Amino acid sequence: MQTALTISGRAAPLLGVLIGAFAFPALAAQRPGASYPADATYQIADEAWGELPTGRVWGATSAVHVAPDRMHVWVADRCGQTTCVGRSDVDPVLLFDPEGRLVRSFGKGLFAWPHGLHVDREGNVWVADATSAGQAEPAGLGHVVYKFSPEGRLLMTLGQKGGAGRGPNTFRKPTGVVVAPNGDIFIADGHGDDGNNRIVKLASDGRFLKEWGSTGSGAGEFREPHALAMDSRGRLFVGDRGNHRIQIFDQEGTHLATWTQFGSPSGLYIDGNDVLYAADSDSNARRNPGWRRGIYIGSARDGWVTAFIPDPEPNPDALVTSGAEGVTADGLGNVYGAEVGPRTVKKYQKVGGS
Repeated sequence: MQTALTISGRAAPLLGVLIGAFAFPALAAQRPGASYPADATYQIADEAWGELPTGRVWGATSAVHVAPDRMHVWVADRCGQTTCVGRSDVDPVLLFDPEGRLVRSFGKGLFAWPHGLHVDREGNVWVADATSAGQAEPAGLGHVVYKFSPEGRLLMTLGQKGGAGRGPNTFRKPTGVVVAPNGDIFIADGHGDDGNNRIVKLASDGRFLKEWGSTGSGAGEFREPHALAMDSRGRLFVGDRGNHRIQIFDQEGTHLATWTQFGSPSGLYIDGNDVLYAADSDSNARRNPGWRRGIYIGSARDGWVTAFIPDPEPNPDALVTSGAEGVTADGLGNVYGAEVGPRTVKKYQKVGGS
């Protein structure tokens, strides 16, 4: 199914004051998600993208990332429901070709609540496994980050399965992971405003190197670090969702900037041209009022918002979450939104603009 959807164009100004050593001044008072001068049009190419095995449906999914060829797409869903607990016969990690055909799947019996997914330069697949809020802690599952080969062989487990903590080798509901070009590993730890609220840096072999962060709203503090991405300069972007902002750090944890113009980020992705995609599934009249849910697209270099894909949900004020929580884009500029509430993956096709 294709639905025409005209969205914002390139001339969107920065929204809000950018704070920090590399901050930029606010440029104009334009409301978030307003009707920017249109020079790009996206349409929903598929409201339930990806061909699943017969009898299987999408579960809640927030984990999506393009493969190194920038054509194939990896997705991790919650086993056809809101959690993988009790579904040990279902593979949650899936690879799709550019036409949405399933190539392979793996991971059955390993996951409680797949949350964030990253694919490194070698094609290895990293998946953060948290546990579901409001449900009993599953025995022996969750609180880890897995590294798989592209073929699905488990190469490394970071953290202790079922063992929540805040130590050099333990996490509490990790939400995201990203790998630097030199192999260093960064983990967002973790889900919930009252969680560990830290970033953990590990060496490529999993050795603890350092951590930073605590609960709060100041620079270098977090309220639910929900997503990670890294730009071409090696700067670490943290989706500080509970504080409705992106914080930017160097790889030693020095705070460089705070950006609020990309909404309340649940998911982040930065492509090879430093185009930044931020999925806001959270904002409404009660949380982050004045901002719209949707996918914000802009520059990781200077913070300019260049496009906006609005959440198709007509009444976000009635829902805790809607629209994309995870986001990625392929080499043709198609955007993929992984949705928790609607339990689907949407593909948006760019059909106009620069």
